[in-house]
Amino acid sequence: MIAIIKYNGGNVSSVQNALNRLNITSVVTDDPELILKADKVIFPGVGEASSTMKLLKERGLDTLIPTLKQPVLGICLGMQLMCKGNEEGNTEGMGIFNISVKRFPPLELVPHMGWNTVSDQKSSLFSGVEPQNDVYFVHSYYCELSEYTTSVCDYILPFSASLQKDNFYAVQFHPEKSGSVGSQILSNFINLS
Repeated sequence: MIAIIKYNGGNVSSVQNALNRLNITSVVTDDPELILKADKVIFPGVGEASSTMKLLKERGLDTLIPTLKQPVLGICLGMQLMCKGNEEGNTEGMGIFNISVKRFPPLELVPHMGWNTVSDQKSSLFSGVEPQNDVYFVHSYYCELSEYTTSVCDYILPFSASLQKDNFYAVQFHPEKSGSVGSQILSNFINLS
């Protein structure tokens, strides 16, 4: 069973629909017992960091998520909240990835929105994905490059398009909105052992 963490993230149903297209059964839940029993956990996110973290704390999910042992995939804001801190609302994150989330400098149009290429792919999430394939981004904040970086995107500056530490995977882009490439990435995540 795949658990999609339920909170105020705007793309929860989009993620579930993307899994449905892959014939993968999932449940949207904030029940810690169901999340702990799941084979895989997806932590999606579209929204504002501080209000989302407040909701996660109210449900005890901020302390549960970092203890999970099964593969976990953070998407967009989900990825950012897995980091130690976020300039948006001066928000303290879960600290799974010991890096900061920063606002793009206003040198180009912010948010970074639309299709863009990721390079330096170093994760099994990208198995079967060609380096020139684009994925879909919508974000004003970015994760720094670090030892956890498993792919890079360049918009205004190079930033982490994806991260991995142990069983924790994260992507800044939206696989659920990235067509066949996104479907491949979700399928790769579901098939992790």
